[in-house]
This record gives sequence, C-alpha cells and structure tokens, in this order.
Amino acid sequence: MIELPVVAKIDPANSKIKKPDWLRVKLPIGESYKHVRGLVDTHKLHTICESGNCPNMGECWGEGTATFMILGNTCTRSCGFCAVATGRPDPVDWDEPQRVAEAINLMRVKHAVLTSVDRDELKDGGSIIWYNTIKAVKTLNPETTLETLIPDFKGYADQVQRIIDAAPDVVSHNMETVERLSRQVRIQAKYRRSLEVLRMLKEGGMRTKTGIMLGLGEKKDEVVQSMQDLVAVGVDVLTLGQYLQPTKKHLPVERFVHPNEFAELREIGYELGFDYVESGPLVRSSYHSEKHVIKGYGRKKYEEEKEMMLA
Repeated sequence: MIELPVVAKIDPANSKIKKPDWLRVKLPIGESYKHVRGLVDTHKLHTICESGNCPNMGECWGEGTATFMILGNTCTRSCGFCAVATGRPDPVDWDEPQRVAEAINLMRVKHAVLTSVDRDELKDGGSIIWYNTIKAVKTLNPETTLETLIPDFKGYADQVQRIIDAAPDVVSHNMETVERLSRQVRIQAKYRRSLEVLRMLKEGGMRTKTGIMLGLGEKKDEVVQSMQDLVAVGVDVLTLGQYLQPTKKHLPVERFVHPNEFAELREIGYELGFDYVESGPLVRSSYHSEKHVIKGYGRKKYEEEKEMMLA
C-alpha cells in the first residue's frame, strides 16, 4: 500500500457515475513546469506525480514541488484504492538515498515530498532507508523543505522514531478513510494504529499531517468524527480530496462530492482546531504541501477570508 491516493483517468464508459465538470484538470503550462518536465524525461527520473497521474502535476511542478517514491514500486499490501502493484518487492537498494537526493538537486526542487510502498517483509519496515534518504536529501539540498509521507510501520515505535530522528519538516501518514470503511479500503492497515502513529510523531516534536479521501461511501458525521480523532492526537494539517477509481478492479466511486461540501468540511476543520485544512475535489496528499510547512499559514488565510466575507 502506497500511502498516497493514486489518481487515474476515469473511463466514462466503465464508470457508474458521470464525472462532474468540477473535476476537469487544466493542462500544465509555464516555464518552471517545462524545465522540470525536461529534466525528468532526459534523466529518466521517477516521480509519483507521473506514475499516479496526479491532476495537480503541472501546478506543483510549476511551484517547484515534486513527490518521489522510494523503496521500489512493488507493495506488500493490497489496498482497495491503490494502483501500485502488490507482490514480492525487489531487494533494498542501499544507494537509493543518494540518488534521490541528487535527483532533487538536479531538478532544483524547492519543496520535496518522499513517499514509499509498504515493505512489511523487511525487519525494519524500510525505516533505515527512510532515515538515510531524509538525511541525504537534507545534506545535499539544505534550502529544500521536506515532507515525508510514511507508511504505518505496523505501529512499531522504534521504526517511527527513525523518522523523528531524521527530522523532516513535515511528517504525513494518511488515514485514507473513516473508521467504518478502513478495513475495506486499507485491508492490512488499522484505523486506530494509524492514529497511534500520528500521536507518536506529534509527541516526538514533528509537524504532523494526514489525508482522507471522500466518495467511498462515508457519511458526513463519520468524516467529522475522524477529524475529531485527528485533532485529539495533535494532527496539524489535514487534506480532504475526491477518491477516483484507478481501474475497474479497484473500489468504485460511490459519489462525487460537491465543492460546496469540501468547503463546509474545510470550515469545520478550522473550527475543530487544525492549523491547515486543504479541502477540495482535486486535493491530493502533496497538493500545496510547500505551504503546509509554514506554521499558522493556513489558519491565517482562513481568518482573512472570514473577515473579508463579514466586511
């Protein structure tokens, strides 16, 4: 299971529900995007932005943000929402941390996001490669801010502690869905275990973040309950976005959530106490993540918007 919502282009002929207009994506443009696009093609660099068909790739690359997947592209889990292959992964590549750091340097990335598949077959869960990669990226790219979107490491405290010791700017672990649907959506994961991982990270001094996909059959009160659970363990940043079915073999979209509902949930999130709430149909884990690093930025922007509406 990759801890990042994988997005695919929906085939209207195979979808029960017609894709609404608000899910249309603008074509990527701009000199910054063209520069990164050229480097990726020339040097055959791997980003989850491309392999996940992320709808925000053009905007993020234009802002100097890119997401890299480490520890291979074969996952030991089989989540119902994710298109990453499941099976026996290749052996750990101990040179990968330096290569990722060099790729970030080559691409002149201002803000990098690291994510990975789950490597449950490894004694350390892949946490040593995670530690080494974070350290390598920070050493070679001291001006680049860094978010790590980590798996749950089965809740093992020593493995989570390695992430804390490496000290990225933000540590994210996605809940993906509400508690009732968690077993269906994340078969080998546990809702309460993920909450505990986020609690450990926060108590370790990390700025914490998580994401939830909507449109899988959850109810509004369940989403709000999940938000309350997350505030209780100290999560700083919450992203809410529309689930899109990668292939016919994956969980179907139960409904397309209207932008007004996302706006309402954003407001509820700030009222509950989150420092930053990113909520919208096209929002993905790393969308605007360069801003999620900045403490107080989201809340200040939200309060300014409220003042303007009241003026």
